[in-house]
Amino acid sequence: MSANKTTPTDASPQDFIDTVEPEAKRADAKVLDAMFRRVTGEEPRMWGPSMIGYGQYHYKYDSGREGDWMRTGFSPRKAKHSLYLMGGYCDDATGEKNDALLAKLGKHSRGKSCLYINKLADVDLDVLEELVRTNWQSMNRVYPPEG
Repeated sequence: MSANKTTPTDASPQDFIDTVEPEAKRADAKVLDAMFRRVTGEEPRMWGPSMIGYGQYHYKYDSGREGDWMRTGFSPRKAKHSLYLMGGYCDDATGEKNDALLAKLGKHSRGKSCLYINKLADVDLDVLEELVRTNWQSMNRVYPPEG
């Protein structure tokens, strides 16, 4: 089995955020960082060159593939912010709760475990924070933190 291509790095999340362009995306990234810190209680860590992760977990699939990944996080991409909300992917009840929250969120698109937002002004930040919290709690239930 091949190893994950995206792994934690020693790069500074704050230094990365400070380089995000355009300036409006950088401002949004600072808001997202504060939100994820508040919800998770975790210090961020860079995963690869452009993903900011909070917490970590180890997974092992029935196929035998295993690895480590961030519990939650985001990437302030030029086109859209990508938010990584894995709880709904791992837990059906959380997926249903996500659907209800997403109906109230505002303008967004999504993938299996990703939420895409053009700019934070397009969404209800209280609903977004509840989505992050719901998925964080689900990840901690499905993959209990070690230690």
